[in-house]
Amino acid sequence: MIRVALVDDQTLVRKGIRGLLDATEDIRVVAEASDGEEAVRAIAETRPDVVLLDVRMPRRSGVEVLQDLRLAGSQPPTILLTTFDDDAVLLQGVRAGARGFLLKDVSFEQLTEAIRAVARGESLILPAVTERVVRGLGHIPRDFESLDSPDPLTRRETEILRLMAGGYSNREIAEVVGTTEGTVKNYASSAFSKLGVRDRTRAVLRAIELGWI
Repeated sequence: MIRVALVDDQTLVRKGIRGLLDATEDIRVVAEASDGEEAVRAIAETRPDVVLLDVRMPRRSGVEVLQDLRLAGSQPPTILLTTFDDDAVLLQGVRAGARGFLLKDVSFEQLTEAIRAVARGESLILPAVTERVVRGLGHIPRDFESLDSPDPLTRRETEILRLMAGGYSNREIAEVVGTTEGTVKNYASSAFSKLGVRDRTRAVLRAIELGWI
């Protein structure tokens, strides 16, 4: 059974999602919260398998909740729930460790499959979301000069960027791909150099812009 914590400041949204999830055979909502501070307490107490987390809430935002949980070493796999005006927050979500993003108008089937995927350890960033982020930012700025058409990323560099897009740390990526953290850093440095950026968020967005991940 996949145990889910549901965090949203809109009562009707929470109750509606809970009713749908509790009707499935393998997903149960074990905690609800209506604001960020309540969310941190509820997640720490119930230790869910997956968190569905609204990005805009009273007292603490979804991103701030993620940051608090990460600092405490108790961040469960988390899907950020967003609306069409949350593009800037999504970029912060990547850095804060979100494993996925979903628009609030997704179908029930998409929601349940996303929960199952994240519970399995996978990452999920809905194409509609990443495309909107890239469109909203325009051309991703580079930190230094690189070729207009960068050298293609290797298979391993692409794999590592995809994991970065899911919010995995270098140590977690090393465990997933079966190598050392130092080797992950070397691959990442090579990818950043090709893309003309210095941090993982811009690298991920630039790779999305190019259609490479």
